Amino acid sequence: MSRVWNFSAGPAALPEEVLKQAAEEMLDWQGAGMGVMEMSHRGKEFTSIAEAAEADLRELMAVPDNYRILFMQGGAIAENAIIPMNLLGQHDSADYVVTGAWSAKSLKEARRYCKAHVAASAEAGGFTSVPAMTEWSLSDDPAYLFTCTNETIGGVEYPFEPDLAAIGRAEVPVVADVSSHILSRAMDVSKYGLLFGGAQKNIGPAGLTIVIVREDLLGRSVPACPTAFDYKTVADNGSMYNTPPTYAIYIAGLVFQWLKRQGGVAAIEAQNIAKAKLLYDYLDASDFYASKVDPACRSRMNVPFFLADESLNEVFLAESKAAGLVQLKGHKSVGGMRASIYNAMPLAGVQALVDFMRDFAARKG
Repeated sequence: MSRVWNFSAGPAALPEEVLKQAAEEMLDWQGAGMGVMEMSHRGKEFTSIAEAAEADLRELMAVPDNYRILFMQGGAIAENAIIPMNLLGQHDSADYVVTGAWSAKSLKEARRYCKAHVAASAEAGGFTSVPAMTEWSLSDDPAYLFTCTNETIGGVEYPFEPDLAAIGRAEVPVVADVSSHILSRAMDVSKYGLLFGGAQKNIGPAGLTIVIVREDLLGRSVPACPTAFDYKTVADNGSMYNTPPTYAIYIAGLVFQWLKRQGGVAAIEAQNIAKAKLLYDYLDASDFYASKVDPACRSRMNVPFFLADESLNEVFLAESKAAGLVQLKGHKSVGGMRASIYNAMPLAGVQALVDFMRDFAARKG
């Protein structure tokens, strides 16, 4: 059985090297006589796995010493509630930049816990761009400013890193949902108070959530915050306050090792630039397909596109699947197609997609 080119937005493709190693270690991890999912999370074997995963992530992202890395559960959606419950402290409001479906969902959830102010929104333009920082209008005393730096559904990615010092608000911590482009490009962690992301797009299996939080933001939780989701409690207990998603942490650790073998984030970013350029260049040269996102804000990870004749959508999906190209259907809220080309997708996979699209256009156009 041959593997397909999997363009799923998440859970998404994993590097074959990682899957093969996990398969080899399924019954016996490095002589332990048992698999990782059978281990005690407090045993020396799993402790070594978790410590290595954290150290490798810290190295890959150049995480400063005054930040804690937490392995949590609940996914990015749960963090939409966990973040305000942890960061509000004595504040009663937070600011949100809304650039698509996910940041809109985050805003809606935050309003259950605080006054959530829209500092900027791209809704008027159909969520096809990111508002320039000069257009952001922060409230008087927000606990934090929330951003989603890559919108998986709309295919919009920040072309800059938020720097609130540039608009005179350096005291406000920036929070970023980086679920769908973490480790795909260099990021200056020091510009953020907190980064978080679900693992199932660019790191590993669903079930693990990564949180990278600056130490001075710990200990600000509201009284109603569940103990297991209190960042300080999680940090003080080395992410072991409750049983963590052990197998997902193990796979994430294997992915981190794989990334290091590729040359780290700088090397994988160069590959991602090449993959995205290949696909967008073809879209821009075609009148059979179209990309609606502002070219300055196009995601390297998630590429939505539309057929000029949408009556051909189902035929396109059926034929692409028959050609070994799967999970190309766009999100139900926007329609069309979407190719997610995360780190694990090689250039050959994107080339196969472009070749199919070119052939399909020639036959149907």
